Amino acid sequence: MAIGRGRLLQLQWQCLLARPPPLGCFGSAFGSPGAAAGRAGFRTRPGAMLPSGPAALSRHARQDKVCRRPSAGCSASLDSLPSEVLLKILSYLDAAALLCAGCVSRRFYHLANDNFIWIRLYSAAFSPKRSHWRVDPAEKMDLSVNLLSAGDKEAGYWKKEYLTKQIASVKAALAQVLKPLHPNTGLPVKTKEALRVSGLGWVIILRGADGREYTMEHADLSVNDSSVTVAWYGKDWPPLATLSTLDLCGVTPVFMGKSRAPSRTRPRWHSLITKYQLSQLTESSAVGGDRLMRVFCLPPGLVVGLWKREEELAFVMANLHLHRLVERSMLGSPAVPYELPPHTPVSDDSPERGLHGYRLHVDMHSGGVSCLCGSFRNLSASKGYLENEYMKLSVISFKNNTEHLPLIGKVGLSWKTNSFDGCIKSCSIMDLTLLEEYGQPFWCFSSPVCVRCCPGPSDGPNFLGEAYYVDYSDSEGRLHMELVWIEETEEYFIVSLALYLRLAKVNQWFGTEY
Repeated sequence: MAIGRGRLLQLQWQCLLARPPPLGCFGSAFGSPGAAAGRAGFRTRPGAMLPSGPAALSRHARQDKVCRRPSAGCSASLDSLPSEVLLKILSYLDAAALLCAGCVSRRFYHLANDNFIWIRLYSAAFSPKRSHWRVDPAEKMDLSVNLLSAGDKEAGYWKKEYLTKQIASVKAALAQVLKPLHPNTGLPVKTKEALRVSGLGWVIILRGADGREYTMEHADLSVNDSSVTVAWYGKDWPPLATLSTLDLCGVTPVFMGKSRAPSRTRPRWHSLITKYQLSQLTESSAVGGDRLMRVFCLPPGLVVGLWKREEELAFVMANLHLHRLVERSMLGSPAVPYELPPHTPVSDDSPERGLHGYRLHVDMHSGGVSCLCGSFRNLSASKGYLENEYMKLSVISFKNNTEHLPLIGKVGLSWKTNSFDGCIKSCSIMDLTLLEEYGQPFWCFSSPVCVRCCPGPSDGPNFLGEAYYVDYSDSEGRLHMELVWIEETEEYFIVSLALYLRLAKVNQWFGTEY
């Protein structure tokens, strides 16, 4: 509505400028001394007389015809208006439109920072709500004082105050939404509501070696138990050979919590999550393929699909674990990712016992279909389970048949583009959340994994079926899972699952010296 009123004022002003000026448009504005002098035959300068009589009337008629002709020199632009008129137009805009107007030029930036415009927006947005119709004299006095002092503040002061309070209010609302935690995962329960309140989304920025940037908006998004899967696909991918890096960023509207849906044309804040090097799309990072697609994995959690024939981009899929996801997607800068606050070591009251009371939640899913969703409690590891700078947590043991679990349904990694879709066999997305004895997330990841055939006989007991394994590792630990394929029921059974936590992480977390 505010933008429409500004456009209407602009059109009215252009119509006024397009009207033919009064008689004598060249230097003889209506009511000007020159016009009066022309009519009376007075001198305009020493030695010069303006003609009068029929000759003057015929000349004015010719000038009037010239003025009525449209010409490029007479076209009106918004930037040619006086500052007072522009400030009046800008006063009808809302805060988001003001920020957009400030990006037009240097002059518009200074005009859009006007304190008198922003103090009215601030007062309208953050004044205390009245429960009665009569205006409180104290509130009216505060507004009057603020209006009087607006001119004493530096330019843009009330704009900064408005933005600071707006962001703080939405962060407080988000903190309340994210407060309830799931008892098994220790992660926020109302993730979907938090995404709705904040307007949070994700983009990828492809950067070429020549400095060009290509921003892609996400095409698909799904929220899982402990992760968010975001996909990008389309027909307008730049050539892969010209690209060097891929930036995964969270994007948030500057004015969060508004009723209107987030739009790429509205002011948004970019928060860098991870920067990927596309030169790492090599055979060592390949995780599988089918007749149309080759799929690669770039840690952490990025899946890149290339068409087999053209070796060009087909889709990109990011798997984002929910642990600190909102902070990572909102509180970073466009160039620097958000850094987690430093961890204060928790004193271990019984270091001789090693690790105890741990909880694990693990999911395996793809395309909205889950083949494994399990929670495990009271996991422990004594000091005797130290192996090559790792401490072992045994989750599922070969020896205990009651712990063995099936993978329900077919294991596969679903992919989709505008024209085709498919499934990469023996691949899936794994979400892991490990909580320490005090219920805090200790190790979290969301990443594609592959079910591979064991090259030799397993170290454990022999089972009636072909043996497979799943491996994953990062800077904080590694996972090893062993499975058996049961031909009769056509399903995998997990017969062993072990976590190996890096000792450096354990010592840093608890202040121990294992």
